[in-house]
Amino acid sequence: MRVLIQRVSQASVAIDGKQHSAITQGLLILLGIEEADTADDIQWLCNKIANLRIFDDEHGVMNRSVQDVGGELLVVSQFTLHASTKKGNRPSYIKAAKPEYAVPMYEQFVHTLEAVAGCRVGTGEFGADMKVALINDGPVTIWIDSKGKE
Repeated sequence: MRVLIQRVSQASVAIDGKQHSAITQGLLILLGIEEADTADDIQWLCNKIANLRIFDDEHGVMNRSVQDVGGELLVVSQFTLHASTKKGNRPSYIKAAKPEYAVPMYEQFVHTLEAVAGCRVGTGEFGADMKVALINDGPVTIWIDSKGKE
């Protein structure tokens, strides 16, 4: 399971020209799921995200979590995080989980993140053509792969 986390001052998802979800200060989380991912990957990543200290404290040092600053969370499914570009110029998405596996995992991720972070989590819509807008604060962008946790 892979996430690309962006610290934002605001972010939103629009579907069919209508705003679906929006947050102010917080984290935009792009989530990629593969068939090898498990509930353990979800729990580990959600704990990591909720406690990741990437918000400034009173001294301008990244020492606060999204929970510490009362931030918001927005999770958007992004199968392209599992793109392989080793051969040719057209990415292969063979490692990305099929919808019948990925959708329940995505929903479990969102549910777990809400419980761990103790706040509402905005979402995109799995499989939809989404327009994601954000103002990256910093910029701060962090890549985490649950397969690298050990």
